[in-house]
Amino acid sequence: MVSGPGGVGKGTVVEALRGARSDLTVSVSATTRPPRAGEVDGVHYHFLDDATFDEVIADDAFVEWAEFGGRRYGTPWESVAGAFEEGRTVVLEIEVQGALQVKKRFPEATLVFLLPPDPDELLARLEGRGTDTPERIAERMRIARWELAQVEAFDHAIVNDDLATTVARISSILG
Repeated sequence: MVSGPGGVGKGTVVEALRGARSDLTVSVSATTRPPRAGEVDGVHYHFLDDATFDEVIADDAFVEWAEFGGRRYGTPWESVAGAFEEGRTVVLEIEVQGALQVKKRFPEATLVFLLPPDPDELLARLEGRGTDTPERIAERMRIARWELAQVEAFDHAIVNDDLATTVARISSILG
């Protein structure tokens, strides 16, 4: 699993990892947040309304799910089941809460925590997206402080200051 605070570059790193390693299966998470510009349903996320998300929870059809900043995110079993059955390596790009849930459920899972080069860089990345209000960015930074405090629960911590280096390090962890 690749996790870390919002704005640390999880999506960019996982996309580059997918391009570098054809042997990996990358899960597609579900979320109740609206799509950002350029995001495609079923490719970047499964975009669900709250009622549908509740149904998936009730059906126990998530590997994990968590609330993050007023929106919910989860990994549908259907996005990983086939790959697990075939013995393939599955990469989950998930929030810290979800990663900790998966580790409890699957102790053999490998957790990689992405760290920003420094907190100012994290703030700059969130502001640079242009998708959040100043209040939302402040909330995300508050959440990020809690997330950063969870790093010790992870198997590996990597500072995401160079994409190629970060991808290479995760690739070597995966073997």
